[in-house]
Amino acid sequence: MRKFLRRAAALLLVLGMAILAMVGYTFSRLPDTFLVAEGQTLTIAPMPWVRAADQSEIARQASAVPAGGSYNTTLALWGVIPVKTVRTVVVDRRVVAVCGMPFGIKMFSDGALVVGFSDIRSVSGYCNPAREAGLEMGDWILSVNGARITGNDDLRKAIQESGPDPCTVVYSRDGVQAVTTFTPVTDVSDGSFRAGVWVRDSSAGVGTLTFVDNTTGMFAGLGHSISDVDTGESIALRSGEIVPVEIIGYEAGRVGDPGQLKGRFASQIAVGTVLGNDATGVYGTVRTLLGGQDMTVAQAQEVEEGPARILTTIEGSEPKWYQVEIEQVTLSRQDPNRNLVLRVTDPGLLAATGGIVQGMSGSPIVQNGRLVGAVTHVLVNDPTRGYGIFAETMLEMADQLAEQKMAG
Repeated sequence: MRKFLRRAAALLLVLGMAILAMVGYTFSRLPDTFLVAEGQTLTIAPMPWVRAADQSEIARQASAVPAGGSYNTTLALWGVIPVKTVRTVVVDRRVVAVCGMPFGIKMFSDGALVVGFSDIRSVSGYCNPAREAGLEMGDWILSVNGARITGNDDLRKAIQESGPDPCTVVYSRDGVQAVTTFTPVTDVSDGSFRAGVWVRDSSAGVGTLTFVDNTTGMFAGLGHSISDVDTGESIALRSGEIVPVEIIGYEAGRVGDPGQLKGRFASQIAVGTVLGNDATGVYGTVRTLLGGQDMTVAQAQEVEEGPARILTTIEGSEPKWYQVEIEQVTLSRQDPNRNLVLRVTDPGLLAATGGIVQGMSGSPIVQNGRLVGAVTHVLVNDPTRGYGIFAETMLEMADQLAEQKMAG
């Protein structure tokens, strides 16, 4: 009997530890807030073992709380073991025009991005005032001696005006402003004053347009920010515009080489204005109707593992549908660019590009007739697979920028 009790106690201990581990795992993967359509209860498709602890109370609140309101929901394992209480925000279903077409992005930065250093040959030997002052690759130079710096010309002018006198430099690093001082030196090769720093103030590239919200006139694309090719730093936006693009070819992806779409600007006439270069994508307003297919935007918890489609363009300017499989859904917003893991299953796309290539970022992901997300990155060691962001996340940022535009 004692042996049986010891075994039973050990089994209960193991079971208890397993449940605690399950609770901890589930808690870490659940966000603090969910958006739910008016009249619907919270159901978490990628985590079917999690549901509301009090189904009848949640059903009552779901039917009583209008769009714009919210209520708390206690989520539990199998509806029994409490895990986390989350805020449930009631919203209207949103419909956007799903695009999938390529577009060109021209951006001008707010400040001058440090992309390199070059030693100056002065009368006393080689030196580099900027680097000696503590500036690093990826820093944004914002002002010199109180003069705002918006690009190369501003920086060059400020250094020449300072001459041999010290320059007070305000710069930003990782979002934190700091101040340093350097003294320009005379370059013996041409007699000009220099600081030994290379900067960049603009960027251009090709991506895929995810959607246009015709009710606000906002577009969203890319699913991640535009970053400088040398430093990896996101471009601090001063102004920007989007133009039509035609895809003229592609390099297929291989293991270790993600490949890329090759595009050319089909026109210099801007079709939209860039308002934001955010970690979740590029956003702005359109100046003309860009087309697209109207679709409902899915809430994050409605996305599930299984078949889906992406809309992308690998030739010309007309997007086509391709089959993919959503292999993993992560509800936590710690890394919004990697909420989805998808694998290309379409034979035609695999034969052509090998899977996902650079330039497909922003390609809409559709499941069960709803826009669920956008492609963000390719897995370098497996071009058939890539990451995606929730469409809900991109729509939230588009709404924020639309509100800021109206307020400003």
